[in-house]
Amino acid sequence: MGFDARFLGLHAAMPSVPESDAAASVELDYLHFTVVLDTRRRLARITGVNVDGAALVEVERGDDWRFDARVPEHWQTGPDVYARNDLDRGHLVRRRDPVWGPPEVAARANADTFRYPNAAPQQAEFNQSLELWNGLEDHVLEYARVHAQRLSVFTAPVLATGDPPYRGIRVPLRFVKVVAWRSGDELATAGFVLDQSPVLDLSEAALAEQADRERRRLADGAVVVPDLGPFRTFQVPVASVAALTGLVMPVLVEADRMARAGAIPPDEVPEGVGTAAWREVSRPDELFLEP
Repeated sequence: MGFDARFLGLHAAMPSVPESDAAASVELDYLHFTVVLDTRRRLARITGVNVDGAALVEVERGDDWRFDARVPEHWQTGPDVYARNDLDRGHLVRRRDPVWGPPEVAARANADTFRYPNAAPQQAEFNQSLELWNGLEDHVLEYARVHAQRLSVFTAPVLATGDPPYRGIRVPLRFVKVVAWRSGDELATAGFVLDQSPVLDLSEAALAEQADRERRRLADGAVVVPDLGPFRTFQVPVASVAALTGLVMPVLVEADRMARAGAIPPDEVPEGVGTAAWREVSRPDELFLEP
């Protein structure tokens, strides 16, 4: 049960919350993954999943989102936030990542991902597009499958103080991901930041209009590729992920294999991160994930 820090054959623990935030954090173990829930923000502070590329299987998706009965419902962001708008319940631990092993185990892991502590509000196109958040996750999973590779993947919303309020919560504008794998006898990591802030309009009128547009699109059978311009996807030093989230991850930072090729202008780096080199990417094949 839960995330295994020794899954890669060497130590690669989940990022941890600082001591000052420990009282508001609850660790929830599921099959092959763990969610650390921030009870103040009602969203995950960090998630960690073990992915066995050699044992991945396909199971029926389902869509049965439920509260986790182990913690009070008012600690979780539930269905009211996602009703009658264009916000997706964005999986943090990606549905397919923990789905490996014998059929009954894989099916249980699949069901476990549909718990509200594992969701965060994401603008629908941001969440679903093969070129954006979903595209990055597909690339990571395919990397594990093709190379029969074991990965540990850490994903989190950036719970910033300036996140916009909406229906009793504050909606994260950025998301981070750190991928860890074994390279020979050493740990290797890569960090990513995805930004939905330029396109996220949380007014009820805007969300209703977006939802209506999506219904019409589906009814017409049209395939629409969203404009990638407003979305920003970066491969970043893992140290930048630590700075953005306030999480403690020295082992993952030390193992960072990012090629420091390219940067964005210092005035475009999000506040509080400094001027570390970030590499903007627009296609999954531009990501740096080498064994």
